[in-house]
Amino acid sequence: MDGNGRWAQRQGVKRIFGHQNAIEAVRDATEGAAELGVKHLTLYAFSTENWDRPKYEVDGLMTLLVNTIKDELHTLQKNKIKLLAIGDISGLPVNAQKKLKEASDLTNENDGMELILALNYSGKWDIVNAVNKLIEQGKSIVESTDIDHNLSTANIPDPDLLIRTSGEMRISNFLLWQLAYTELHFTDVLWPDFRKKDLYEAIVSYQRRERRFGKTSDQVKA
Repeated sequence: MDGNGRWAQRQGVKRIFGHQNAIEAVRDATEGAAELGVKHLTLYAFSTENWDRPKYEVDGLMTLLVNTIKDELHTLQKNKIKLLAIGDISGLPVNAQKKLKEASDLTNENDGMELILALNYSGKWDIVNAVNKLIEQGKSIVESTDIDHNLSTANIPDPDLLIRTSGEMRISNFLLWQLAYTELHFTDVLWPDFRKKDLYEAIVSYQRRERRFGKTSDQVKA
């Protein structure tokens, strides 16, 4: 979800206003995905690198996180959406950790779409964390499935589609292991302007592609 700061600059306001206006995009994308029957939607909300941003912006983002979870809980319950979080959650402010746990516990029995927030997340951190778990387990030889089972996404399927907003064409340390065969979609739309129609456009683009996973077209069609 990229482009909040640039959106704010174009409006002549502080960057934090871009983050605040991005909530509508989160709501619209989540609702649109749920309506289409998407089972898992992951939003990259805060990376480990984001701590290097100005303190006022980081503090504002943490406050916004807490308030958004509180404000959107009713909508999650109404739509039977289950809220999960991946990343080094212990590194977040205590209040944010508390609200995340409360929301996760309250939505745990929901059987609709799983909404996964990547918070204080880094793809490199995820892989290193998985390797350290395997070392603690006494593993001397590691298979790829061992990594799979020890990532923060162990119970979540690898993504079919990655959508990157704001015209940036990189994956920015997001789900590095899990994106091995993910289809990528880049759009110039800044995240605060992202709406259901943009989500639909990305999914239509995805549906037109042939996913071969290393095989030939003839093998896939067979």
